[in-house]
Order: sequence, then structure tokens, then C-alpha cells
Amino acid sequence: MVATTGLVGFRPAPSLVGRVTAPPYDVIKPGSALWARLEAEPLSLFHITLGKEPAAAFERLKREGALVPDDEPAYYVYEQRYTGPEGAEETRLGVFVAAEVTPYEAKQIIRHEKTFDDKVKGRIALANATGHTFGPVFALTRAPLLEVLRGIVSKLAPTYELTTDLGGLNDLHGIRSRIVRVTEASAEGQAVKRVLASDPFYIADGHHRYHAALRNGQTHTLIYVTERARIQAYNRVVRGMRSFAEARGALALRPTAAFATPPKHAFCLYTREGSFLVDAKSVPTDVVGRLDCSILEREVYPHFGLEHSMIADAAHFDYYPESQLGEMKDAVDRNEYEIAIALHPVTIDELVAVADAGLSNPDVVMPEKSTFFAPKILSGLFVFRHTLR
Repeated sequence: MVATTGLVGFRPAPSLVGRVTAPPYDVIKPGSALWARLEAEPLSLFHITLGKEPAAAFERLKREGALVPDDEPAYYVYEQRYTGPEGAEETRLGVFVAAEVTPYEAKQIIRHEKTFDDKVKGRIALANATGHTFGPVFALTRAPLLEVLRGIVSKLAPTYELTTDLGGLNDLHGIRSRIVRVTEASAEGQAVKRVLASDPFYIADGHHRYHAALRNGQTHTLIYVTERARIQAYNRVVRGMRSFAEARGALALRPTAAFATPPKHAFCLYTREGSFLVDAKSVPTDVVGRLDCSILEREVYPHFGLEHSMIADAAHFDYYPESQLGEMKDAVDRNEYEIAIALHPVTIDELVAVADAGLSNPDVVMPEKSTFFAPKILSGLFVFRHTLR
């Protein structure tokens, strides 16, 4: 169902791939230690995706040989090895492709989440300033892709091998990656093309990147496709219009020993007065209303004077993946925010249910900041030269 082609554009010089590649732009918080680390690396893609002069930075990385041209259309098979939450080594296989950009009503690229207009405009500005796409959309497919990709990595030598060093400041730190380049014209490339054409893509992460490509009139965009992914909870720290002390009497709080991921349909709150559990009062049957992030907004936020219109306002909200519960507590202890709220993660089945419901009703989408896919995908393994319609 999805037409794909091989990628053309630029890729890192093999000896510099670890210095060029970076986490996705939207997980690099301004003023953070990760921001400072990437800013200090002159060859990092950070200077393009988040720098003040992206076009100049792009030209500099090309001029200095950090990015080299590759004009033969090719797919890039991407293997990540990492330690899973249970302590065992896990492997995820996916592939970078240039996928045709089609409107949502075509039901080829299927979304599940709302987007923020300012973020979309920022990605369009970057695309138009450089003529290239730097960060991939992360998509899921039901097509039997793994079988094809396993055959490729078992017999072809990798173009890149690296262990990402981010000083422990991001979930991508320590992940071992192998990337295998497969030309589109080869038998392996044609096998990838055929299998991906059999099913639609479900956007897992990168809704803003895809929506920017759609609004910008691009014919194709850079997409990473895989069959499997793990969703972490996307938690939040908040500062309400009413304080915790004012609101606590209206909440059925149960003290708990630790700030941790709660059971489904419950929320764990951390304050400087301790940690508490709050159970959902009602769980609707509709695919969006029953999501914990929807219940939280409906049942808990009003007690703190918080409204949906505030969720992108850094004075009231910030967001952290499930793996950063400690950082959330620190933000509360430093009085940057008053309350940290941990949710249970959305399941793949819930995501697909919302996405499928949205096929017949485009108003059915998840609330913003509903999911956090981990591990993320490195940006900069390929820089795609897109064209406009």
C-alpha cells in the first residue's frame, strides 16, 4: 500500500558516524546536559536540527567531509542491540526508506496523535532552508518485514557499526548499531520494496515530521519502518493554577512508598509531601476516552486549574519518558514544577485501535504527548534530499 524508493542525499563518513549522529531533536531539552554535550561536538547533526544557522551548519558538515554524498537510491537496514527493561539483550530491526507522502484520507500513512502547529512550522522552515530531511518518521507495519531484514543482515556486511556514546544522558546511550546499505536495484532492495508495499504504515513517533512533509508538498519523506516497538509511558511534571495543598482534599489519594509506574487506570503523583496513587473514577469504552492520558486530563487536571490549552506551556507542563522518573523527582525537588505524574504506558493495541478508528473519523486521535517509543532512532544516519510536488 505504501510506495517506497531508495534514499538519495548524504550520509556520514564511516569514521565520523558516531560524532555526526544525534538523538531526535525533540528529546534534546534546551539547557540540559545533553544539549551542552551535543553543542560542544562541532560535527553533530545538532547544529543543523537545533542550531541557529542550520543551512550554514549543513554546508560546513559537507565541506569538512563529515557528510558525504550518496546519489544511488538505497535502503538502509538498521539493527539496534540494547539491554531491555528485564536486563536481557534485545534486538530491533527496521529499515530507512523514502516513503511517498500521501494525505491521511488515503489510508496509507496512518496517524494516531495530534500535532502542535509551531513544531510543524519549525520542521518546514528547516526543510526549506536546506532542501533536505534530517530526522526520520518512526512507523510500524504489519507486513512481514522482519524475515526479509534478517536475511539481509545475516549475509551482507554492515556499512556502519557503532556504539552510541551520549555520556549516559539519553536512552540511546550504549546502544550498539549496525547499518546495512542495500541498493534499491538489488534483489535485496526489491524484496524490501515489495514487502513494504503490502500494508499501510502506522506513525509511531514523528507526527510533526510527517505532517510537515505533507504540508510542505514533499513527494517523499524519510521514514524508519519496523514491525515491533516498545512504548514507554510519557509522563509529565506540572505546576497548576491551584497548588497541591489546595487540591489534595478533592483527590482520593493513597500514600505509596515509591514514585513508580502505576497500574493501568491509576496515576502515581510525586510531591515534596510524598508519593500517592490516584485511581480513575470512570473508564469509558471509546478508544480515546479510555486512555489514561485522557482520564488524567478529565479527572485530575481540573483540580489543579489545568486545561488542555496549557499542555504546551512550559510554565505549567514538561514531559519525560518512563525511564526518567528520577529526573522528574529532581525537577519537583528543585521546585521547577510542583507535581510529577507517572502513567501506565499505552499499549500497541490501544494505539492501533485509535489509528484505525481515525480512518473513518479524522477527529479520532490520541491526545498530544500520549506515547514515547524507546529506544529512539538516531538522526543523521541518512540525510534525505527530498523533492517538492
